[in-house]
Order: sequence, then C-alpha cells, then structure tokens
Amino acid sequence: MPDMRVSIFIVTVLLAGAAMAQDIRIGYVDMKRLLDNAPQVIAGRAELDIEFRPINDDLLADEARLLGMEQELANASGLTAEQVAARQREIRNLDRSIERRREDLAEELNFRRNQQIKELGEEIEIAVQTVARREGYDLVLSSPVAYASEAIDISAKVLSFLEMDYERRGQRSGR
Repeated sequence: MPDMRVSIFIVTVLLAGAAMAQDIRIGYVDMKRLLDNAPQVIAGRAELDIEFRPINDDLLADEARLLGMEQELANASGLTAEQVAARQREIRNLDRSIERRREDLAEELNFRRNQQIKELGEEIEIAVQTVARREGYDLVLSSPVAYASEAIDISAKVLSFLEMDYERRGQRSGR
C-alpha cells in the first residue's frame, strides 16, 4: 500500500508540474457523494426495500412470536418437565430458523446492493467522463484522495448530469 501511495504522489507531482507548464485542467469527483445522492442509487435502494420488506416483515413477526413464546414459558406454571422441554425445543428451533433466515436475508441484500453499486458505478463513470469531456478537463481524479480543493470538485456537475439523465430516462419509460 505504501508503494501505491508513493506512486500516486509521484504521478500527482508530475501532473501538477505538467499542468503548470501546459495549463491542464484537473477535476475531482467525490464518489461517496455520488453514490449517496445519485437518483439512480436512491431508486435502486427503494426497489430493494420494496423487494425485501415482506421478508423482513415476516422475520419481525416471527421474532415477536418468539418473544411471546419465551414470555409464555417463563410465566407458565404447572407444566410437566416434558412440556417445558418440548416448548424450549420449539423456542430453540424457531430462534435458529430466525437466525438462518436473517443471515440469508442479509447475505442476499448485500449481494444485490453490491450488484447495483457495480452497475451504477459504470453509469457514474460514464457520467464523469461525459462531464469531463464537455467541460474540457484533461484529468479527473476520484475519491479517495488526500486532498482536493473545492475549486476542482466537479461532483455537483456530475450529480446534476446524473439527475437530468435519470429524469430523461424516466420520461422515456413513462415512470
């Protein structure tokens, strides 16, 4: 990792020297800001929420049922040892089922989020390239960087491009 930082520093110094000599335009894009605020990303999150909400609601209902079963067992009196053992087994089985389903849900949701981010990352990259060409930038760096002045930050322009592109696509598809 230190070798990579040294390489980046050397390239930056060389580019800065070249920029001073040739008037090169350098821009910066805050990828986290774009991934947090692009309408495509927000819509993707909403789609995932709609898709996974019923599964999550089922889990919450089972968790409430489990809590009720545990409280019922704690307050139960006059049960035989066999009845207590049977209810404890039922509680344990439900708890295991909930944990497995929760892990499966988290794994599937994480996979789908990563898939969306990859797809949207490509779309964002195209947007950055389009804005850079349109605005005449010779080089655009993306986060993380050690420091970038607001004077070279083109994140707002890229975000604006993504918003217009999203609206244009939405109107075409009749959303």
